[in-house]
Amino acid sequence: MRATRMLQTLLLTLSLGFLVGACAEGKSAIPAPKTANPGDTRLDRIVLGMGCFWGAERRMSEIPGVVDVESGYANGDIEGSYKAVLAHERAVRRGATNKRNHAEVVKVSFDPARTTLETVLIKFWQSHDPTQGDRQGNDIGSNYRSAIYTNSDAQQAVALKTRFAYQTALTQAGLGAITTEIVPLKNYHPAEDTHQDYLKKNPNGYCGLGGTGVNYPGVKPSAKKPMAPRLDTKTLDFNRQLIVFEAEDCAFCKQFKAEILDHWQSEIATATTLNPNAPGNWKLDKPLFATPTIVLFEKGGEVSRYTGYNGDKARFWKWLGFHLLTPEQQRIAFEEGTERPGTGSHLDEKRPGTFVDPITGAALFRSNGKFASGTGWPSFFMPVAGAVTLHEDVALGMKRVEVRSASSGIHLGHVFDDGPAPTHKRYCINGNVLKFVPDAGK
Repeated sequence: MRATRMLQTLLLTLSLGFLVGACAEGKSAIPAPKTANPGDTRLDRIVLGMGCFWGAERRMSEIPGVVDVESGYANGDIEGSYKAVLAHERAVRRGATNKRNHAEVVKVSFDPARTTLETVLIKFWQSHDPTQGDRQGNDIGSNYRSAIYTNSDAQQAVALKTRFAYQTALTQAGLGAITTEIVPLKNYHPAEDTHQDYLKKNPNGYCGLGGTGVNYPGVKPSAKKPMAPRLDTKTLDFNRQLIVFEAEDCAFCKQFKAEILDHWQSEIATATTLNPNAPGNWKLDKPLFATPTIVLFEKGGEVSRYTGYNGDKARFWKWLGFHLLTPEQQRIAFEEGTERPGTGSHLDEKRPGTFVDPITGAALFRSNGKFASGTGWPSFFMPVAGAVTLHEDVALGMKRVEVRSASSGIHLGHVFDDGPAPTHKRYCINGNVLKFVPDAGK
């Protein structure tokens, strides 16, 4: 689905230039792998559809004995290019065509002396959910169908045999019927260079999830760790809870923890889990496709999610802020707005305490640094050390110094050189983007 792929691309902060050129018409045989010797008859090849070919390429390349994995498009009735596949899927949904779309696939070239087709297919079955029909996780459409496209009767027999075995395991686990298309390869088109080795070229922002968690029969349970238990809803805030869905050995999960969770001061309760399912009877809007995925729940239901993290703290806090702040607060925080003088909060607040960021909860100003400026906005002569950042502002034909929260990056106001001693600074701050926390007992 184009919208989903564009969303993934935005969260990964990637800029892609998709090639549009047409490939040759359908071919009757699988082309030789790009890194293997075309004349090497020792290699066998099979074409597999597992949803988005980015993650499929990486997972299949992990198999010892696999020589090459190439992304491509197969068994459709149209031009073989990324742009054509997306456009055709839109036409299919409108009912404007009966032509079959290509599936996003990977062509796996392997050495039979080092591995077997059965081993390759076991990895295939365990690396995606083959029960979802024309979708895989968040990617929806016939181009994301699960598929095995064979090049011989012998391959077809092994594919059917492994499907039967894995269906038995899925049924015992209470899961549905396999929808994987298993037919001879009709045509194959290599994908654009942009898509080859994609996650090696762009190892940023997320760690892919995969599989149903059900082992293929005969695969030792120790080869795949048992799924972590679901979070207990008794330990969570039913009204509003942030849950971080993680995965083991996910560098971006660790980065999110180090940069965000380890410094958490927001009033929103947080929890982390290695289980990709919602706690108890709570509901996710759709399956997870990557980690970390940060989901905001309210009343046991998903309100919003943030998928992937690669150090963009400001973007994460902006996402959360849109669910915590009022429209007026959002206008000030994210659009550099200004409240009318005398209308903001905390103008007359004099109790001992701390003014904090309304999203992160990080301290910004202490009440003993506040003074009555007579301007109509809360004013301070000194912020908490390291709490704010300063930026040149030449908007509206004026040259000013903007003040932002160091923790979330939101706009707070401006600073001027007409304040009282000892700093002689006036931090003129919009009261509506401050939260006041009185000192204990005050």
